[in-house]
Amino acid sequence: MKSGLCFGAALLVCLTARAEDITRIWLTHRTSDPSKIVVNWQTAVPANSVVEFGDTEALGQTAQAGEAVTLHHVEIPLAHRDGSYHYRVRSGNSASEIHSFRGYPSNELRVAVVADTGYGKVPWGEAVQREKPHLLVSAGDHVPALHKEQPVIPTDVTAFSELVDHNRELFQSTPWMPLLGNHDREIRARGPKPPPEPVYDVEATAFRQFFALPGEGWKWYFDVPEFGVRFVALDFCHLSDQGTTWQTCHSPKRDGPQFGWYRDLMAASRQPFLITLDNERNATVRSEESGEWGRMMSQGSFTITGFGYFAERAEVDGITYYNTSVGGTGVPYPDPKSAVLKNEDNFILLTFSREPREVRVDLKNMRGEVLDSKTFIPRAGAASQ
Repeated sequence: MKSGLCFGAALLVCLTARAEDITRIWLTHRTSDPSKIVVNWQTAVPANSVVEFGDTEALGQTAQAGEAVTLHHVEIPLAHRDGSYHYRVRSGNSASEIHSFRGYPSNELRVAVVADTGYGKVPWGEAVQREKPHLLVSAGDHVPALHKEQPVIPTDVTAFSELVDHNRELFQSTPWMPLLGNHDREIRARGPKPPPEPVYDVEATAFRQFFALPGEGWKWYFDVPEFGVRFVALDFCHLSDQGTTWQTCHSPKRDGPQFGWYRDLMAASRQPFLITLDNERNATVRSEESGEWGRMMSQGSFTITGFGYFAERAEVDGITYYNTSVGGTGVPYPDPKSAVLKNEDNFILLTFSREPREVRVDLKNMRGEVLDSKTFIPRAGAASQ
């Protein structure tokens, strides 16, 4: 009888330990500096935040925050390129397994760009992970909505938690830089006409709480200096709904919070590769403010959006505009200058090389087949890096 009690007690301890394991973990960057990374995780009850990390599974280094929270964001340094980093997170009596991610490379950088993951119909995470990207960037609409038919408060992060749960291995091993789409802040059903109350949380409270991102979180930029690239994320979606209770994003107007920031950033950026991302139709954005947004975007290398459910490359006055979607079999709304249009689930793979200095842009389907490919050289007038 005594041994049976001991066995039962041991089993209870084992089950309790497993129940407390931390599995919802994702990696981001909180600044534009790639020499630091944020390890993010979520716990059911408030607790402290500890990250143990190192070059091997022996770990050896620690970073921590003492505040009791359920959303944990701890930044750790990345002291070297290439190789692997190993880490484990702890909160209270709970801990994760040891996970790993690759340091940024020296010779070839691979960046995957996805959009509309809230509407992906195939295991998009597996398709992306096969490409072994060093960085994952989104072009919006990660979840179908924050609500599930009933209105939710703007701080409800449940939808993002479920997104991470569906792709745990990818998010535990690949730094992720998301940007906003309209679905990422939809707090009540849209309905057939604008209701009395706002449908979207324009400030994207839940998104900004869940993801530790540079700047204000709803717009940001991120650099990888060794490869001469700067990514710039804008907050554009459903611009036709500005000024109504359907308004989803910050204003694109000259006196709004984005115009001057983007104008100054584009003018000051000397990176060989300058890539803008958003979640609105490219032709719509180009026409805003009497075409001034299009002129500002033309200073960059190319633009990527996740507006439509299709794959597209458009060429406008020597500038390339892409649309990508992991749910790419929807109704196409082609750009007036569309050069390639595919009705197929897809993502973009950016492959940067240092010698020669160039980036290849591949539109790929979920089987890894290339739908379209184009290579870009450094921008005219860019600084040599």
